Amino acid sequence: MNSKERIGKILSHQNADTVAVDFGSTTVTGIHALVVEKLRKHYGLAPEPVKIIEAFQMLGEVDDELKEIMGCDAVGVSGERDMFGIKQDNWKETQTPWGQTVLVPGDYNVIKKGNDMYIFPEGDMSAEPSGCMPESGYFWNAIERQEEIDDDNLNVEDNLEEFTEITDEQLKYWIKSINEAASTGRAVVANFGGTALGDIALVPAINLKKPKGIRSVAEWYMSTIIRQDYIMEIFDRQSDIAIRNLDKLNKVVGDKVDVAYICGTDFGTQESLFCSPESFNTLYKPYYQKINNWIHQNTGWKTFKHSCGAVEPLIESLIESGFDILNPVQLNAKGMDSRELKRKYGDRITFWGGGIDTQKVLPFGTPDEVRKQVREQCEILGRDGGFVFNTVHNIQANVPIENVVAMIDTLNEIRK
Repeated sequence: MNSKERIGKILSHQNADTVAVDFGSTTVTGIHALVVEKLRKHYGLAPEPVKIIEAFQMLGEVDDELKEIMGCDAVGVSGERDMFGIKQDNWKETQTPWGQTVLVPGDYNVIKKGNDMYIFPEGDMSAEPSGCMPESGYFWNAIERQEEIDDDNLNVEDNLEEFTEITDEQLKYWIKSINEAASTGRAVVANFGGTALGDIALVPAINLKKPKGIRSVAEWYMSTIIRQDYIMEIFDRQSDIAIRNLDKLNKVVGDKVDVAYICGTDFGTQESLFCSPESFNTLYKPYYQKINNWIHQNTGWKTFKHSCGAVEPLIESLIESGFDILNPVQLNAKGMDSRELKRKYGDRITFWGGGIDTQKVLPFGTPDEVRKQVREQCEILGRDGGFVFNTVHNIQANVPIENVVAMIDTLNEIRK
């Protein structure tokens, strides 16, 4: 099987020729740029600056050479602008606070104040900065720019500013990018944007120069209780725009896309849920169903939902919402035992991620402990399809390289 066939089989809950692997196809299955550089050095690849493909988390590009070494079966395609609204072109070299030389877009403009770095929406240095990186940091933090809220004059349009109809120029970008991705023979994971309902990483709108509406994280969470009608109108309008855009995209890229990344809204903490199943079913489920049902009725794409945390009580609702894929299995969170999840849900939803714990084992364990858990999780989650190997969320900057190599080498042994 080639990679596209392998992942297609697995997403249909059938055994493939071997375990499928993803590193770097999405913003939640990626690798920090510092680790990418160390991997290239370990495997004897030519030294060159790592390209930052997602600046907010400083994720590095898993290039074609590394994809081959790591056995990656998926390739990701995202929009032509990153989370800061910066167009991904005119690449230039810059040095990070931790001393690494990386490639960033031409409009990636930062300034230093005191010990902290600041970045600007769309790279416009005349605007207020929308991100801050402490001197000892390895990724950006969003800066909230919440205006005073007047509940009597709240306008849904203010929280829809970033959700716009796709343009002809943007369609050309998607056609070119997806054709290039499909030509690799790997499964194409497309993050078209506009389908994330209440993703808290997006609420502060770090891509907008002067965001209006509800843009504070705390205020947004309170709004899901005290301003439910307002939130539901946002989701209803946003999902209408999203479906119109997906319709245009489907007409030009069609079955070249295998997986559509829908939403990264987190619903779980380490020990519990952010909201009750009843609240989820009232506030989110109808709009997820609306988007997923359209995709399943009109395309062959599988739909991808990310949520960290102890989300087992919501998995049945996520399945009913029409999601084909749940990322990740956060192994150390309450109720997220991989054996039990596979038993209860494994024939109805694909687990993408959960191949190794990124809180304890990968960053702090020994290479032998890494190898042991990789083998265990592949055996548990990989039975009868429905599993794509990835870590529990992105590989962070200071993970020991010997542990990452132990994970990769063990996967390659399993796949042989």
